[in-house]
Amino acid sequence: QKQLLESGGGMVQPGESLRLSCTASGIRLSMYDMSWYRQAPGKEREFVAKINNPGATWYADAVKGRFTISKENAKSTVYLQMNVLSPAAPGVYSCHAAARMGPGTYWGQGTQVTVSS
Repeated sequence: QKQLLESGGGMVQPGESLRLSCTASGIRLSMYDMSWYRQAPGKEREFVAKINNPGATWYADAVKGRFTISKENAKSTVYLQMNVLSPAAPGVYSCHAAARMGPGTYWGQGTQVTVSS
């Protein structure tokens, strides 16, 4: 069974950092493009960052220079390092896997991030 499990969310103050993790089971990260998305309360889910197998990365304009996506294929884990979190950052952060060849797209349940002073 293919699953994604996020962890690392929590409550921080503005300007602080968090590192989110997404651990995959039944999914070989080398065969998938991995992404993070965020859904703020009352809003649609939006793209945050993506990494492919060679390690190329893409970021939403709002997080460039502050967030870093990375992965460890051997640990089946994708990370999102979030620095200088702003009050606009809160929401549920979800991990997404998209097969590089053929069908196959999977979502995790998400992890809550709250930024409050």
